[in-house]
Amino acid sequence: MSRAKQLFNQPQPTTRNHGGYGAYERLVEEQYIQMLMTNTLNNTFYTDTQQLMDDAMVSHQEMAEVDAGFMARALVYARNEGLMRLQPLYGLALLSKVDPDQFAKIFSKVVQTPADLADFLTILRGTGRGQGGRAVKRQVSQFLNGITEYWAIKYNGRGRGYSLGDMIATAHPKPIDLKQQALFRYLRGHEVDLTELPQLQALEKLKATPNPASRMHLIEKGKLPYSVVTSIMQPTRTVWEALMSQMPTFALLRHLNAMDRAGVFEKSKNIDYVTGRLTDAEALRKSRILPFRFASAYEMIAREELRDALRQAVELSIGNLPTLPGRTAIFLDRSGSMQGDYLRIGSVLALALYKQTRGNALFWLFDHMVEDARPKMDESILSQAHRIRAQGGTDTGRPVRELRDIGEKVDQIIMITDEQQNEGSPLYAELERYRRMMNPELKAFIVDIAPYQQAMVSPRDGKTFYIYGWSETVLTYIAETVAGYDTLANRVREIEI
Repeated sequence: MSRAKQLFNQPQPTTRNHGGYGAYERLVEEQYIQMLMTNTLNNTFYTDTQQLMDDAMVSHQEMAEVDAGFMARALVYARNEGLMRLQPLYGLALLSKVDPDQFAKIFSKVVQTPADLADFLTILRGTGRGQGGRAVKRQVSQFLNGITEYWAIKYNGRGRGYSLGDMIATAHPKPIDLKQQALFRYLRGHEVDLTELPQLQALEKLKATPNPASRMHLIEKGKLPYSVVTSIMQPTRTVWEALMSQMPTFALLRHLNAMDRAGVFEKSKNIDYVTGRLTDAEALRKSRILPFRFASAYEMIAREELRDALRQAVELSIGNLPTLPGRTAIFLDRSGSMQGDYLRIGSVLALALYKQTRGNALFWLFDHMVEDARPKMDESILSQAHRIRAQGGTDTGRPVRELRDIGEKVDQIIMITDEQQNEGSPLYAELERYRRMMNPELKAFIVDIAPYQQAMVSPRDGKTFYIYGWSETVLTYIAETVAGYDTLANRVREIEI
C-alpha cells in the first residue's frame, strides 16, 4: 500500500484535546468507565471542579439512556474494583429514577457504609428528587436494619447533611428486635436504657467524664472510633496510644504524622506495633488501600523506621500480581500537567508494572524528551517514585519513535498519562509506524489517570487498550489482557449483579 493510501485510510481525529491537538472520542461505554474511575471532583490542571461536575452529569445521563444495564455494572465495578465513591453514588441516584429494578439489584454493592448512604440521600435531595420514592425507601430501610453500634457511633454526625437519625426518620425502618429498637430511638435523640448497648454507654460516659484515667479506660473498653474520640477530647500521646489498636489500617496510615508529632513513636513498642500493622500482608489485602496512598504518607513522614515499613507495604500490596510475559516498554508521562497526585500515582503504577515484568522491561520517563528512569528491581517502589519530578511539555509520540529509532522490539507498550498532548508527533501515528516496521502484533495499553474525555488513539485500533484509574486492578487487567482478555468495557459487561 502506498504511503498516500496508508494516510488516507487512517482514522482522522474527531475532536481536540485541551492542548489544541487532534484527538479521538472513545466509545460511550469507555468514556463512562473513565469518568467513574478517575473523576474525583477535584480541580485538575486543565479543568475546574464545576466543569468536572457538569461533564460527569452529562456522562451519567447519556449512559442511562444508552444502556442502564451496563451503567449498573459499571457503577459496581467502579465502587468495588476502582475503589471510587462519589461518582458511583451520583450514578446510583440517577439509576433509581431511570431503572428501579437495576437500582435495587446493585444498591447494596454501591452503598456500603452510612457515609455512602448519607451522600446518596444528599445527592437525591440536591437533584430535586426529595426522598427518592418508594423504591429508594425500601433499599434504605433494608440498609438501616443492618446498622451496628459501631456505625451508630462513627456515622451519626451531621457533617454529611444526613445523620443516621435523619435517615431513620426518612425511611421508617421497622426494628427487628428490642435491642435495635433501642438503637433507633437513641439515634433519634430519645432517652434510652443503654445497658444492652455497651459501646454507646461507654461513649456517653466519655462525654461526661473529665478524669483522664477514666477516659482512657472507656476508650479501650468501648473500642471507640478515633474520629469520635478526637472530636470529644484533644488527641494527646496517651489518647493516640489508646486508639491505635482500634484504628483501621487506612486510618492508621493517614494519622502517622499526627501521632509522630504527638510523641507516640518515642516509645519503641509503639513503632513496633505500627510497623507490624503496616507490613501485615493479610491485613493489607483486606484493607484494599491503593498503593499511591502509601506514597502520600511516605512524603509526609520523616521517621525512617516508618518509611521503611511504608516501602515494605507497597511491595506487599503488589506482591501477588501476575507476571507480564514478553518484553514490555513502560512510558510514564512526567509533563507539567501531571504535577502532584497524578505523577505520584503514575510513578507507583509504573514501577509496580516494571517489577511485575521481573525486570524484562524498559521504563522511560517522557515529556517533550525521553529519559531512561533506570529502575532497580532490588530498590523499593516508594524510594524510586519519590525521585521522579514533573517537567516540560507533552509529546506522547516521542518515546514510541525513540523505541523504533534504536531498533528495540517489544511485545507491549504501557503508557501512563493524562493524555494531554501539546507538542510533537501524535501517539497514534507513531504506534502505526512501529507496528509496520518492528512488530505488527504489538499491544498498547493507555493507562489514563485523568478525567479528560479526549483520547489519543482511535477506537478502531483493536490492539490498543484503554484502562482508567489507579488501583491495583490496573496491573491485573493488563496481565489478563496480554494473556487474551477483552476490552475493559467487555469486562464490565460480564459482571454479575
